[in-house]
Amino acid sequence: MMAERIPIASDHAGFEMKEKIKAKLTAMGYDVHDLGTTSAASTDYPDYAHPLAREIESGAAARGVLLCGTGLGMSYAANRHPNVRAAVAWLPEIAELARKHNDANVLVLPARFVSEADGEQILARFLDTKFEGGRHQPRVDKIEIGK
Repeated sequence: MMAERIPIASDHAGFEMKEKIKAKLTAMGYDVHDLGTTSAASTDYPDYAHPLAREIESGAAARGVLLCGTGLGMSYAANRHPNVRAAVAWLPEIAELARKHNDANVLVLPARFVSEADGEQILARFLDTKFEGGRHQPRVDKIEIGK
């Protein structure tokens, strides 16, 4: 069985944590695709959120991870794409509920507000939780405009 491909990207504020999360994903057996940034030099978050969201939108990847200072900018940009449900999670329980109830397919970590250890726990919960479907499916379907 092939390893699941997980794209990951950050702006400058998330760069340091991205490198640690990337190593964690690799150690967990995922095929990690780093979309940048490559340093802590100032960058614009949409330049990294859109390419990752396009991978989810196109089906090239089922799930992805974005990081920025608050998580907000990345989530705003990624959620502009059809079928992308990017959830900012600052606790493992938030990541779990985002998966269970909203079928979130992009985890957005607020790098300035979570520790490395907490980020890894949030990531693990996001990856280990399945969408419940059922009563939640019609709600998720209504997220897309025009449905």
